[in-house]
Amino acid sequence: MAESKTVHSPMLTYVSMLSLLTLCPPFVILLWYTLVHADGSVALTWEYLKQNGVEGFRSIWPKPSAVAWKIIACFAAFEAILQLALPGQRVEGPISPTGNRPVYKANGLAAYAVTLITYLSLWWFGIFNPAIVYDHLGEIFSALIMGSFVFCIFLYIKGHLAPSSSDSGSSGNILIDFYWGMELYPRIGKSFDIKVFTNCRFGMMSWAVLALTYCIKQYEVNGRVSDSMLVNTALMVVYVTKFFLWEAGYWNTMDIAHDRAGFYICWGCLVWVPSVYTSPGLYLVNHPVNLGTQLALFILAAGILCIYVNYDCDRQRQEFRKTNGKCLIWGKAPSKITAMYTTSNGETKSSLLLTSGWWGLSRHFHYVPEILAAFSWTVPALFNHFLPYFYVVFLTILLFDRAKRDDDRCLSKYQKYWKQYCEKVPYRIIPGIY
Repeated sequence: MAESKTVHSPMLTYVSMLSLLTLCPPFVILLWYTLVHADGSVALTWEYLKQNGVEGFRSIWPKPSAVAWKIIACFAAFEAILQLALPGQRVEGPISPTGNRPVYKANGLAAYAVTLITYLSLWWFGIFNPAIVYDHLGEIFSALIMGSFVFCIFLYIKGHLAPSSSDSGSSGNILIDFYWGMELYPRIGKSFDIKVFTNCRFGMMSWAVLALTYCIKQYEVNGRVSDSMLVNTALMVVYVTKFFLWEAGYWNTMDIAHDRAGFYICWGCLVWVPSVYTSPGLYLVNHPVNLGTQLALFILAAGILCIYVNYDCDRQRQEFRKTNGKCLIWGKAPSKITAMYTTSNGETKSSLLLTSGWWGLSRHFHYVPEILAAFSWTVPALFNHFLPYFYVVFLTILLFDRAKRDDDRCLSKYQKYWKQYCEKVPYRIIPGIY
């Protein structure tokens, strides 16, 4: 697999792989336990583990229950049915290194609307209480950890025995193949795209569903919802809504078009997204903060502005690509570089690199408002504990690493043209600083 040669040194790759494979599953459980049962205090959890050791850790790891499996199965089946059954526009993804062009059905926004309306209706009419999801959350996360690991083994075996396209192959190393994945575009049959399901329809959808769940749970417990929880929930839901508005654009990003379907992406979306990305809201369930109207509205407005700028960055580049550079960027004709590259089968092709608008500020400027948006839906928790901010710290590290990986990949692909681009747009993420 070519990517593993260009991203990091082999030693760093192995260390990061083994660390994530072994440390992420227990971290998910410790995060849940600390936020729900240890008052959000890392010190309390640490003290408990120090006193009780491995046996103490085993005692706090919940066993997957029948209720947890039922909730996961119903949610997964519902999203899979929506992905297959809802109508949507035909969208073509980018041409792969082996010359394949994946075709998608863009029905994410409809699936998102149906999901939230259904979930809230079940609660409103007393058919299903979302507080049950919160009450069994540890068991759900435990089941997801195990089930998603088995799912990744299935992807590994499928990649060997029944790949969906020529965009697959082995690196010759079992660990790398399992971690980074065997297939770029794995599908079940012709229509069911596995990465669209794991990344978008399960991972991102669960983010919004859990955000609403935490809000409803706080209402059930306290008879009211704090303004801090309202701001947190509103901003998360707005952000996920933005994602589904732009879902077809997401299919052109590194996650879908370059990273293969392995533990890194699929387990991450099935487990890490619902557990870690929603953690600020989980903290607020038992720690309602009264911000006051002015501060709450200020944080809400700042967060919405960040989400809009993040959306507008992606919209700007999408419009530029769709019109082949024949559009206006901030009222002017766009500045661009025509970059030539050679595909794996020897064909010479060209791409346009946008060097104005948001994309003239830095090569990955869209990560700046994304990190600030995450901070805006976390800051309602104020600063009594560090743990609610873990997601912001994690996201910052993830995006800085992704920016480096993307730059390395583009340098390998475009060579001298990418160097020209870097001369014209010298900053990687933060204009004037980095």
